[in-house]
Amino acid sequence: MTRAKSDAKTQALRQSQTLNPRAQQVRDPLFLEQEFFDPRDLAQVKYEMLRRARKEDTPISQAAAAFGFSRPSFYKAQQDFTAAGLAGLIARKRGPKQRHKLSPEVMAFVSQTQEREPSLQAGALVQRIQQKFGLSVHRRSLERALLAVKKKPQ
Repeated sequence: MTRAKSDAKTQALRQSQTLNPRAQQVRDPLFLEQEFFDPRDLAQVKYEMLRRARKEDTPISQAAAAFGFSRPSFYKAQQDFTAAGLAGLIARKRGPKQRHKLSPEVMAFVSQTQEREPSLQAGALVQRIQQKFGLSVHRRSLERALLAVKKKPQ
């Protein structure tokens, strides 16, 4: 594989969050001898590890080690694959998927408060949220939420 091709694929794998950070630890002969098998492709490495253990009856500890994983990582990959198929082998974005403090109820309160007192600044709104809901919200988080509401098409 040429260096330019290699760099392009590495970049694509990185963008899709499927770049294997332990590619150098993959010792399986398929990945060392055949160009089709790419140790940088995390989903492919995980799939082949699972296949090797299931279809070729390779012991889990041996399969995990050959592909650069621990036994707990093998079991996690197996669980993800069973639950979601190949898509389960691709890392998902971590962290909260939505605002957890600035719920629709809190944002409705903010909207009503702004209608009654349009000159109220974000700092004062944060204090009102603290008083009403007992939530500690950062001023900048509230500002971003208010911008998102303004940008949202009606």
